[in-house]
Amino acid sequence: MAQKEAGTQQGRVKTEDNVGAKAVAGGLTGGGGVVVEVREKKGPLRAAIPTMPFPLAVICLFLNTFIPGLGTFISAFTVLCGARSELISERGVCCVFWLNVAAAFIQILTAVIMVGWIMSIFWGMDMVILAISDGCREQAVPQDV
Repeated sequence: MAQKEAGTQQGRVKTEDNVGAKAVAGGLTGGGGVVVEVREKKGPLRAAIPTMPFPLAVICLFLNTFIPGLGTFISAFTVLCGARSELISERGVCCVFWLNVAAAFIQILTAVIMVGWIMSIFWGMDMVILAISDGCREQAVPQDV
């Protein structure tokens, strides 16, 4: 009975909870279930942020800090130049481009009330984080010469 209240039923992880994370069998959870990895659930605008080279991501962060939305607008064009995004496989390059343009315009329009400026800075920080994590993955994978 205690296991059912804790969110598990006979060793299975309860999946009805919509907390923005995904549990997969493999490691222990607090309720006695098993979790291998936890992934952040991203909305379409956030999943559309392209993974760019580190220097370009830093430039976009700098632009977003001083001119809200400009770095996001420039990053939209990197999608057309081959930058990867989590959403490209589901929605296509054109849709991801327009989502980034929409995010840039939201940032520009709401910058007057500071919301867009803060959103723009966080967007730039996400671009840099994606660039760093992509760079770490490339270094971890040995390549044949």
